[in-house]
Order: sequence, then structure tokens, then C-alpha cells
Amino acid sequence: FENLGISVRLFPSYGASEAKVPDLMDVVVDLTETGTTLRKNGLKIIGQIMESYTTIIANKASYDDPVKRKEIDEIVTLLLGVIEARNKVLISMNVPADALESIVSALPALKKPTVAKLHGIDYFSLETVVMKGVINTLIPKLKALGAEDILEIPITKIVR
Repeated sequence: FENLGISVRLFPSYGASEAKVPDLMDVVVDLTETGTTLRKNGLKIIGQIMESYTTIIANKASYDDPVKRKEIDEIVTLLLGVIEARNKVLISMNVPADALESIVSALPALKKPTVAKLHGIDYFSLETVVMKGVINTLIPKLKALGAEDILEIPITKIVR
């Protein structure tokens, strides 16, 4: 910046940089995934410096050791499960038998929904995983089609 004739003072920040901008600085360089927190703090992204990726790195000797490699692979599986679940929720509901097919057809399931007959009545329990982004429009639609006792359940991991 000095070569460009721009006077700069650097302040290291150890978290919540977006909250400090209005009080301490004119500009901030920050890592952001979506920019939501920045926007909530009245800030605007004016340019992208770089795109980066989070990586998992293992010591070669550790990864060559079968016992340690198994442990590393298990950790990777769990981390990927968390990432896979981030934008998804489980939706569960009770459905009268005569509404089952129309409700199943309305569901944007990862695969196919789980359907189980309820004991002693002509109802089914139905559950499936859906994207969080559709849940608020999906629930009223399911209710209008006859679904009852609708539950939206957070998911912490999806391990494939």
C-alpha cells in the first residue's frame, strides 16, 4: 500500500471483525462463507480477494499406518456428515391413508420417504429429509393435503 501512496494501519482481529468495522476501521479483510453476518452488520462485500477451501491434511506416516488411517477416515466421515446435513432438516408427519399418495408426491425427498403404518388406525407415519430452503413453503402445502402432527427436526449429520 505504501508504494501506492495509501496510508494503512493494520489491526489484527481474532473473531467478530464485522462488529468492529463501524467503530475502529474503514475496511476489513475477512473470511466469509455466505456474507450473511457481514450484511446483518450493515456491511457490503466490495470485492473478493480469493476463494479458499478447507482441507484435511494428514501426516504421511500416520496415514500409512492402518490403525491411524482408520481413525483419520472415521473423523473425515463424521466431518463430511456434518457438512452434508448443514442445509437439510428431517420432516415427520402423520398422514391419513387416503392422503398418502398425494403427500408422498409433494415431497422433495433425498431418496424416498419412510412410510410406516400406525397401529390400530388408518394412518401412516411419514418422514423424509428435505432442504431447509423449502420447509416454510412445504409445511403449509403438506397441511393442506391432509398431513397432521408435522415435525421439523434439525439434523446434525448425514453419513452416506
